[in-house]
Amino acid sequence: MKPETVLWIYLVLLIAGGVFGFVKAKSTISLVMSLVFGAILALCALGIIPGQFSGDVVLVVLIIVFAKRFQKTRKFVPAGVMTVVAIAAVVIRGMMLLG
Repeated sequence: MKPETVLWIYLVLLIAGGVFGFVKAKSTISLVMSLVFGAILALCALGIIPGQFSGDVVLVVLIIVFAKRFQKTRKFVPAGVMTVVAIAAVVIRGMMLLG
């Protein structure tokens, strides 16, 4: 598996979460932000945004956002889940990129 594949998997989960938030709670902001960050991650995965670690920078930003939201709401779904998944994505990509 390539490091870019990890970004694609996370991107799908991120957008699915945004759609779920929109359908369940009518949260337009969840849908819009998941699409925006999904597009940024896609550009990183495609190499359009240069830099070997550009996707990891975006993932770290998402970790911070989701961790703050989890701390505020104390609800594991969705913020806690997305925090854990983003951390896993960074660790897996780090192991792949750094060997």
